[in-house]
Amino acid sequence: MQEIVGDSLARRLVEWGVDTVFGLPGDGINGLMEGFRRQREKLKFVLVHHEEAAAFMATGYAKATGRIGVCAATSGPGAIHLLNGLYDAKLDHVPVLAITGMQETSVLGSHYQQEVHTQLLYQDVAAYNLMVTNPQQVPGVVDIAIRHALAMRTVAHLTFPNDVQVAAAGDDPYRHVSPGEPPMSSPVASQPAVPAAQADLARAAEVLNAGKKVAMLVGVGARHARDEIIAMAEALASPIVKTLSGKMVVPDDHPLTTGGLGLLGTKPSEELMEECDTLLMVGTSFPYGKYLPKPGQARVVQIDIDASLVGLRLPVHAAVTADARLALQQLLPMLQPRSDRSFLTKYQRERDAWRSDMVALQDPSRDPIAPQYLISCVDEAATSDAILTCDSGTIATWAARHWTIRGNREFYLSGNLATMAPGLPYAVAMQHAFPGRQVIAFVGDGGFAMLMAEFLTAVRHELPIKVIINNNNAYGQILWEQIILGYPEYAVRHRQPEADFGAWARACGGYGVKVTDPKAVPGAIREALAHPGPALVDCDVNPNEPPMPGKVRYEQAKHFTEAFLRGQPHKAATVASVARDKINELRS
Repeated sequence: MQEIVGDSLARRLVEWGVDTVFGLPGDGINGLMEGFRRQREKLKFVLVHHEEAAAFMATGYAKATGRIGVCAATSGPGAIHLLNGLYDAKLDHVPVLAITGMQETSVLGSHYQQEVHTQLLYQDVAAYNLMVTNPQQVPGVVDIAIRHALAMRTVAHLTFPNDVQVAAAGDDPYRHVSPGEPPMSSPVASQPAVPAAQADLARAAEVLNAGKKVAMLVGVGARHARDEIIAMAEALASPIVKTLSGKMVVPDDHPLTTGGLGLLGTKPSEELMEECDTLLMVGTSFPYGKYLPKPGQARVVQIDIDASLVGLRLPVHAAVTADARLALQQLLPMLQPRSDRSFLTKYQRERDAWRSDMVALQDPSRDPIAPQYLISCVDEAATSDAILTCDSGTIATWAARHWTIRGNREFYLSGNLATMAPGLPYAVAMQHAFPGRQVIAFVGDGGFAMLMAEFLTAVRHELPIKVIINNNNAYGQILWEQIILGYPEYAVRHRQPEADFGAWARACGGYGVKVTDPKAVPGAIREALAHPGPALVDCDVNPNEPPMPGKVRYEQAKHFTEAFLRGQPHKAATVASVARDKINELRS
């Protein structure tokens, strides 16, 4: 059988070690699909129900495996649907290759059906972005695209007109009038761990050794450096503060960490940032400057593999461009022994008090069900190597504070894009990548409803993901964001009653249950986790439970009051929830 361009593409992906493509076919990529068919023994095509989910799956696959994720969509509308998931990859710095179709070259420019010029549409999201117009470009441009994605930890995009897709591989349709040659390449990339320069290390050691109250802020860029992060904190007598995306860098029950930072973070983490005189940032360019030390308060050392991300938020006194683990290994022997641990001890006590408050909110007696109790039941029943994926919204608050990283547990969400709906497709991709691990999607009803058809994808591909829906029948985070601006909530709640997503799961052929009684929560969670196939628990939770910031500031309290005075509905239920939370905290 004659090799076509679609076949050449698929072969090259296999040579790069790609084993999975997430996507949805269409007439705009039939030639590419034929290539995937011919390589089906080595390259699995995971058929999804929405292209946005395919891009999320490729992103989740890349986040969890460290390998390139690949997604494919047809021309026009299919390619447009990929964009949200691709921006998730771009903003969280993970390598993804997007492959799309294009109308045949002879009709381009004639306002042909579905003629969307994706190379223009993708020019912001993709670092490498090419329409293939000659069979001789393949497979060389495939190599270039993948190397761009891996080296820059971002999105690359190739779009293929459908006449080029079915052209004979290596076909030479035109005269060669330049001294250039078609790209000749090989499926290899060099990605060494980059050590730090000695001069940079010397400056960093000087700053850290001079500090009296040193704090560490670590992000997902340090996920492979857990032992080094802990050793550095011990040497500096420093509390470890974690970004939300970096939650899995250090176990939540480790004595040196005070937990997360930001609106979803902890009070001790926020307060120690207000007091520290030295800050070591590793693997993060944390975007929320209001939670960082004020300029002039603290001297800053920042370690990041990407020099362009250093110094974005604060003036940096020592910049170290290097792999986090190597840099910390190099830096550790340069630190002076530290006997004063009073700063660390102070915030360890505050952390213990905070954790007691959080446990107190996991109240099994509350009806409607407290969302904190729901996630605590998941936390207690899950395995020590479980992967939890999460959507954006109030569920991210509950996961940040009540999902405990211990053992080899992992945690993933859309960090910088903070988009709704990735939790379910992430889980599908990660269960595909790690078939022997427990993968749990903790999602809200809003995010789940957007891409709920992907539960059917899990059933059809026999992927035993577990989906826990925190169902408040509202866009809960938006609700509280409106209030915190001083405005009454508007157009953020759905009509009663809550949807029964358990029925949807059963209709798909999976396990599904609806829970409204707090007494039934632990058993429902255990039964779902024990089910051998895809399982879903739809739990109705208190819609008036506020995701309170770790430390309530005066302006926040003022705007909260203004919203109530201006006609906030559900005032009594909200006040009752806040009062019950405070009573439980005081009892703790």
